[in-house]
Amino acid sequence: MRVLFVTSEVYPLAKSGGLADVSSALAIALTRQGIDVHLLLPGYPGAIAQLKNPRIQAHLEPLLGVHDAALISGQLPGSSVPVLLIYAPSLYSRSGGLYQDKHGQDWADNALRFAFLARVAAEIAMGRLIGWTPDVVHGNDWHAGLIPLLISRESAPRPATVFTVHNLAFQGNFPREILPTIGMPDEVFTADGVEYYGQVSYLKTAIHYSDKLTTVSPTYAKEVLTPEFGCGFDGVLRARGEHFTGILNGIDSNFWDSETDSYLPHRYSARSISGKRKCKAELQDELGLSVSAETPLIGFVSRLAHQKMADVILEAIPQIIGSGAQFALVSEGDSDLEAAFEELGRKCEGRVGVHIGYDEAAAHRLQAGSEILLAPARFEPCGLSQLYALRYGTVPVVRRTGGLADTVTDATAATLYDQSATGFVFDDPNLSGLLGGIRRALAVYKEPLAWRRLQLQAMAQDFSCDTSAAKYMALYRDALGIGYSPLTGESMLTVASGELERQVMR
Repeated sequence: MRVLFVTSEVYPLAKSGGLADVSSALAIALTRQGIDVHLLLPGYPGAIAQLKNPRIQAHLEPLLGVHDAALISGQLPGSSVPVLLIYAPSLYSRSGGLYQDKHGQDWADNALRFAFLARVAAEIAMGRLIGWTPDVVHGNDWHAGLIPLLISRESAPRPATVFTVHNLAFQGNFPREILPTIGMPDEVFTADGVEYYGQVSYLKTAIHYSDKLTTVSPTYAKEVLTPEFGCGFDGVLRARGEHFTGILNGIDSNFWDSETDSYLPHRYSARSISGKRKCKAELQDELGLSVSAETPLIGFVSRLAHQKMADVILEAIPQIIGSGAQFALVSEGDSDLEAAFEELGRKCEGRVGVHIGYDEAAAHRLQAGSEILLAPARFEPCGLSQLYALRYGTVPVVRRTGGLADTVTDATAATLYDQSATGFVFDDPNLSGLLGGIRRALAVYKEPLAWRRLQLQAMAQDFSCDTSAAKYMALYRDALGIGYSPLTGESMLTVASGELERQVMR
């Protein structure tokens, strides 16, 4: 089976959040299970620089007013997974983030940038660009949202489309006036098409037109069918019925492994956890905390965002350190929250350690060095930080919502007794709820034997991507069983000129 996996980011080529980790882990796991996966994403400068064995695959004919585009092929670093990068400097070669400028403002041409991604995906899907044609096109989040519509407008035979919603809060909504810019006719601007409250919605388009639709945890798949969590899409999602399902995200358990993690100053396992205590001491020293083996260290490594209850955590810190614990943060996000955490770190020197900015190595060190990880959320499609924490014997405190509810078993008297507990779960998305979870965690921490058993049970959990990959394989087969026959068209490949190759490689 051949699958074109379309995403706006994939680790380590480009990352702004969990989508990059999931895209990488799932593609690698699908490849292990025998699927011929090709990753397609924008050719950001950093991605081109890191691509393994890059070469010019094709140049692209002028499309959507873009005249300087090419397709670069290579492999994902650390794996053999084929990668296709869209080299289009007018769209993707710029300073700033993947989606925003250095001031945190969305790029004004995001509609065009990701419409171009979808157009190139459709060309590959229909066998008009390279000598490889997929059976399934799997798009992820709103950036790939136009792909199911574009493929649905092609003549059969055509590949099946699968689309995964990673977070309904990010929708890719743009003014109607962009239709000519993205090459869409007015006829698709209807309630049964791309229209969403007078705007063009890339996410709504994907929900409506994809053959199969998924989201990233079973509980979130149920929650989003309600007005409270559906972000305005609950009705559209309910209309998809049996074609909509929740498949829990997995993690790359080879990359997140305390026994082999090259980012850690000391490695450890469930059999011998002494290295974790050494990681804690070095993390304390790194973040300017008082080095103390007895003081519980509570960490946070999610985005500084309202969704992640970062504002509530900020409010809770005085009581956290008042209880005798330390707090460590490695994160970035809302600029006001960044400033507030940095100020608190200065005021509470030795008890609060703050590292602002994306830093993969520091994130690993925090997971290993902390004893408790705060991973709460007002809503959470899946969440990855709690899965990494479990893997590293760091006990998570989470709210009972979405994938957090699916992955953490609350430590109650009964679950501690039968050794099924893996963390602490609270219900109310407020200060009282969060502090209640933290207090329960600190109470068990004071009982070394109970805490050790809790750590061991956490580390015994298996949330590797192989499980989710098997479920996606079954979904792909289901999608292919709906009046589908493989494409057999000739390649329309046009090799890029040497001059373009020299330009790209510079």
